Amino acid sequence: MTISAAAPHGSDGGAIAGEGTVTDRLVEANEHYADAFGDPGMDARPVLHVAVVACMDARIDLHKALGLRLGDCHTIRNAGGVVTDDVIRSLTISQRALGTRSVVLIHHTGCGMQTLTEDFRHELEMEVGQRPSWAVEAFRDVDQDVRQSMRRVRTSPFLPHTDDVRGFVFDVTTGRLREIDPA
Repeated sequence: MTISAAAPHGSDGGAIAGEGTVTDRLVEANEHYADAFGDPGMDARPVLHVAVVACMDARIDLHKALGLRLGDCHTIRNAGGVVTDDVIRSLTISQRALGTRSVVLIHHTGCGMQTLTEDFRHELEMEVGQRPSWAVEAFRDVDQDVRQSMRRVRTSPFLPHTDDVRGFVFDVTTGRLREIDPA
């Protein structure tokens, strides 16, 4: 059974009021946010010199789960939190241009990527008449996929800082991280 929020929440924790589309409500919420916004006076370099790669799953409030504040880290999210060529691109920019030195990889329990296969690409090609240029990157074993992501980061020739790369599985029912041994 899937439970989702009825409406987006504003910065005060309450539901965003208003009519219209979800995007309209988000834009309205931004107006309220901007009214109280003050320039934090920081640049794009993360204070903690860390980049976090995680799944885009809406159940994971990444900053809250890790005790992070605005400006602490670079956050890179995609379906599954897998390390793709685009993630390597973002990590390379993060490290080489913006000073990060550590990489934290976070997958999670109950990930939708565990329910897909590469057949998804074939079905999509049949439906739209064009084969996607990207791989689905589906997986069955979340621990093994974290290990694969760690290997991809550690072996990338573009990343100068690969000595502090750690991988975790976030439990969506308890909120706890479980570290994965890279072996």
